Amino acid sequence: MEENQNVEWKESWHDEYLEWICGYANAYGGRIYIGKDDKGNVVGIQKSKKLLELIPSKITDTMGIVADVNLLHEGQLEYIEIIVDKYPSLISYHGKYYYRSGSTMRTITGKELDKAILKSQGRTWDSMPVMKLSVDDLKQDALRIFKEKAVKRGRLTDDEVNVSNIILMDNLHLIDEDGYLSRAAMLAFYHDPEKWVTGAYIKIGYFGNSDSDLQYQDEVHGPLIEQADYTVELVYTKYLKALVAYDGLQRTEQYMFHKEAFREILLNAVVHKDYSSCNPIQISVYEDRIYVWNDGEMPASLASTEKLFQKHSSKPYNPKLANVFFKSGMIEAWGRGFDKIREACQKYDGPLPEYEINEEGIMVYCKACKKYQRLLYEKNYPVQNEQDGEQDLTDAIIKFCSVPRSSNEIIVHFNLPNRSYFKRHFLDKMLRKGILRMTIPDKPSSKKQKYFS
Repeated sequence: MEENQNVEWKESWHDEYLEWICGYANAYGGRIYIGKDDKGNVVGIQKSKKLLELIPSKITDTMGIVADVNLLHEGQLEYIEIIVDKYPSLISYHGKYYYRSGSTMRTITGKELDKAILKSQGRTWDSMPVMKLSVDDLKQDALRIFKEKAVKRGRLTDDEVNVSNIILMDNLHLIDEDGYLSRAAMLAFYHDPEKWVTGAYIKIGYFGNSDSDLQYQDEVHGPLIEQADYTVELVYTKYLKALVAYDGLQRTEQYMFHKEAFREILLNAVVHKDYSSCNPIQISVYEDRIYVWNDGEMPASLASTEKLFQKHSSKPYNPKLANVFFKSGMIEAWGRGFDKIREACQKYDGPLPEYEINEEGIMVYCKACKKYQRLLYEKNYPVQNEQDGEQDLTDAIIKFCSVPRSSNEIIVHFNLPNRSYFKRHFLDKMLRKGILRMTIPDKPSSKKQKYFS
């Protein structure tokens, strides 16, 4: 058996290894071999009988658990095997909690400790009770909206919603065994959830040419069941500007990103957010892109854009809250929401949103569809005569390339639709005429290639 994250070799016993045993009990279990060197060779131990009595008693006395401690032989040499099982409840050693992660042992503290304790109890953050909050304190309009949506989407029947609010909360599993409303009920239906949870709101900002160029902003407060719809409408009426296109005589309005795709992204942020972080959901809108950030987590198996858009099960970070939104018909079960995002993006012939998932949260980058990019370019660079317009832009590119620039720098600076457009309308002509030159003449397709005038 080789040494790995669940197996350790130690030449002799030291009491500090009790921390490792605690870490194994809190992680996935493991084994420690006493009397092996770091290459796995048996070197033997002294006073094996004493250790066979000492180690089990110290494990039980300091942690209250039982581990199998076995005496093994290899030739004339003796060594000890300690087998530690994974425990369903969190185990402490001298008041501290340890966790085995990879090849290291970590002390669990703060918010991570709170999560671990809840997980060991089979509970989640949003299922914990809120003292001094009664059903009568919940916002009636929020409850009415929930009932209407649930019936309209067929998630609940008229008979199921036409009951007292306390029975409705109980049927939604939002009341614990002692009669207290859960955090999920408070977040979804209380008129001011920030009274208990700082940051339980959505912040929106419109930015100009840089991340520091904040031009205007809004905040959306109130019950989460109301926040989501209000935010979507606010973004699509105040922050996103539809551009006009014509199909023959038919006038159409084109947004940069499909509304239903944005709605699903926002709802995912609301449901998966870590509300104990006290940070609001943040939406940053630019002329040609949108960023949606939330301080949340995804399962390790879904930590990339590619995996999210593959078939996967639904594992909401806040299952009680997710159930409220599912029963209202606002979100789908079984990961279906990502299929809806894909379908909406396909209707716009737009790219899928890109997800950046790390310890700081989840950032979703929504890029404008090709049609919107083309209309935006035509809006920003209007021309009466196409040839004159291209000449004006050619002159501007020449001036911009007084120092070497990459094709991407040129495209971004002049807000061109894409590289294919730049190459067909400008780059190829300018290279043929010698107006632009390449920094690497023999490698025109190099990613390091730059152009200068």
